[in-house]
Amino acid sequence: MTTIADLRSSVEWHADHLEVIDQTLLPREQKIKVIATVDDVVDAIKRLVVRGAPAIGICGAFGVALGLTEAPQTDAEAAWAAVEHAAETLVSARPTAVNLSWAVQRTLAAARKGQTPGEVFDFAVNEATAIQGEDQESCRLIGECGRKELAGVERVLTHCNTGRLATAGWGTALGIVYAKTQAGEPIHVFASETRPLLQGARLTAWELSEAGIPVTLVTDGMSAAVMSSGRVQAVIVGCDRVAMNGDTANKIGTLTHAIVAQANSVPFYVAGPLSSFDPSIVSGREIVVEERPGEEVLYAGGIQIAATVPAWNPAFDVTPGEYITAFITDAGVIRPPYLKNIADALEARSQ
Repeated sequence: MTTIADLRSSVEWHADHLEVIDQTLLPREQKIKVIATVDDVVDAIKRLVVRGAPAIGICGAFGVALGLTEAPQTDAEAAWAAVEHAAETLVSARPTAVNLSWAVQRTLAAARKGQTPGEVFDFAVNEATAIQGEDQESCRLIGECGRKELAGVERVLTHCNTGRLATAGWGTALGIVYAKTQAGEPIHVFASETRPLLQGARLTAWELSEAGIPVTLVTDGMSAAVMSSGRVQAVIVGCDRVAMNGDTANKIGTLTHAIVAQANSVPFYVAGPLSSFDPSIVSGREIVVEERPGEEVLYAGGIQIAATVPAWNPAFDVTPGEYITAFITDAGVIRPPYLKNIADALEARSQ
């Protein structure tokens, strides 16, 4: 199997700029895009050049430092103002992904400790680098935790992309797949297309096939047939934001898979780091769901595939905690009752 060491990271920092894999071009072309300004970061996040909650957070964290590279300051006060403006701009790029605001605010807090413009910049870069390293370790822990939880499971369904393209390491839900493969355990992935931008078809199928992991592509509407026929033993998805009661925002289509899984008694797991859990919201009703241009539904690869009619295009849906068997996290498996056990996990992490 291809290892992470052999593969380029989705987000890399180079002294004064970021280099990212342009995910809008996959699988036709693997191209590196240079990001040198805060506006470049916002554009990359909004257009899904960079996507996946952890990768978005890492990109946003380094974006705080870019607030100084494009407008060098002469004193600490001006530097603080520059990074604060950068942080405010970055957080607005994708409001549903809690990792973005979490990573940006954490990097901003570190940058504010600098007493010169140079220190402000260095502290921001160091904090962003630490966040990236922590995500790599988080992916490893999620993978190992999930491998044990899913011992004996050989066939899984996943949605969207939750692997190395979405994180700094092997990934969240796909991190479990990589961990099982590395341990020599058989695993076969059914990847749903993930309309309308086909992250499952374009990214997950490409990523797994490149790593030599068996993968079968199915359309989103096939999940009921896949599960009712006994082809999968579990569903594993990622998460963009988790409320304290376990309600989870994830890529649009996730809720459908969760409902189908419950109807067919198939375990439904959500994999993600504790940084995706938002202690400020109790339920999914408080999650702001981003709505994207309807053209993404009407067009594919620049070609019109639908009649010229209005299209509703929410980027995420919210799966109620009652449909989720358990959360597989970098702090262990969290099971119901979620309101208590998520709070306990977050409290333990803060100590």
